[in-house]
Amino acid sequence: MAEILVTGADGQLGSEIRELSAEREPFPETHWHFTDKAELDITDEDAVTAFCRERKITHVINCAAYTAVDKAESDERAAEAINHRAVEILARQAKERGMPLVHVSTDYVFDGRNHRPYVEEDPTDPQGVYGRTKLAGEEALRRIAPERSVILRTSWVYSSYGANFVKTMLHLGREREELGVIFDQVGTPTYARDLAKAILEILPRLENEKPEIYHYSDEGVCSWYDFALAIFEEAGVDCRVRPIRTEEYPTPAARPHYSLLDKSRIKEHYGLKIPHWRESLNACLKCMGEKQ
Repeated sequence: MAEILVTGADGQLGSEIRELSAEREPFPETHWHFTDKAELDITDEDAVTAFCRERKITHVINCAAYTAVDKAESDERAAEAINHRAVEILARQAKERGMPLVHVSTDYVFDGRNHRPYVEEDPTDPQGVYGRTKLAGEEALRRIAPERSVILRTSWVYSSYGANFVKTMLHLGREREELGVIFDQVGTPTYARDLAKAILEILPRLENEKPEIYHYSDEGVCSWYDFALAIFEEAGVDCRVRPIRTEEYPTPAARPHYSLLDKSRIKEHYGLKIPHWRESLNACLKCMGEKQ
């Protein structure tokens, strides 16, 4: 019997895994433990140790993260606790109990100045608190080095669950006649359900002796401006979209101008077929009842 702990279960990715768990099991017999902070404080090592021991946890999928990128600039302590310390605690548990661990990270560990898709070996250089704390979590996991553990870096995540760019655009697009959206930040939107499927696909197949890093996003490339245009077109929202530069929309935290991730390694190693972001956007809008 596989006893799988999913942290951050009420977030976008955790919610998608919860939904998928009802229709597919990564192992012949699987028992899921979906937790949020109220059920399990993953920054409390004693609590994590007791939870894993009492429930005989065999696998961990860490979806928990402090993702308020701008707020992190003034709340580094909270970001550090969730994005770094909690990963360190989970990594120690994984090593001590021999549990495979899937940890989700971010494109923000890079500086966003590349002109080709980032590969896993590219130098990291986060530009803000969010990226620095997420990188610290990666480094802790690699240092503790539990077997059968992986770091999945992703980008521009959205879902029918939680707050995200797609929902914000739909809301604002119906309120206003025109929106200015940034055109000089480029990357790939990732439907959380696609990432959830990928995690459930690779979880039973983890055999690596030391932590491995993989990149995962949907296929294709666009700017936030292009993404907004596609959302309005597919949902039938009548709102003009005006392209603006990053400098015209200042934020407390710097955003990477280039976030394209090279998925070659995960596709080759696990044989994953990754959908194009436009196809996945349509699927998400249909799930939300927003497809025209």
